[in-house]
Amino acid sequence: MEEHVILVDEQDNAIGLMPKLEAHQKAVLHRAFSVFVLNDKGEVMLQQRAAHKYHSPTLWTNTCCSHQRAGETTVAAGKRRLQEEMGFTTELTDVLTFIYKAPFDNGLTEHELDHILIGYYNDVPAINEEEVAAWRWETPENIKKDIEKNPTFYTEWFKIIFAQFYDKLFLKEKL
Repeated sequence: MEEHVILVDEQDNAIGLMPKLEAHQKAVLHRAFSVFVLNDKGEVMLQQRAAHKYHSPTLWTNTCCSHQRAGETTVAAGKRRLQEEMGFTTELTDVLTFIYKAPFDNGLTEHELDHILIGYYNDVPAINEEEVAAWRWETPENIKKDIEKNPTFYTEWFKIIFAQFYDKLFLKEKL
């Protein structure tokens, strides 16, 4: 079954459905979510995308991200994808929404109204090797420094969403 994304306007009102690949080919604005799982030390769980992914293979990114399905809440979608990719679930909170656009070398473009979800977990994930090659805990400060030093190691969308997470959520909590 072909996966569809929810097309939205800039206020996050649903305006239709479109096959996921077509939406990325046409750079149509659609709803998405990005999960950041933190542990009690304040570290973020990162994942390295599997080598066979159709775009951004082997690059590091946030804990997981994907698209809501028709009739599915953002938090339910985040929990579903967290279980599918990382093998666990936890409570998630929808904390920030913004729009970004990121083109890729393969002709696809992410044009998403992205919901950042935050959750907490302290155990070892049971990764789905079809989705995830590796994982690690990292402090937000070290992630920021490494993105500046090695930007090609990270997905394009992660560099964008991490800046939102860092500036609007992480730094705000530290003040």
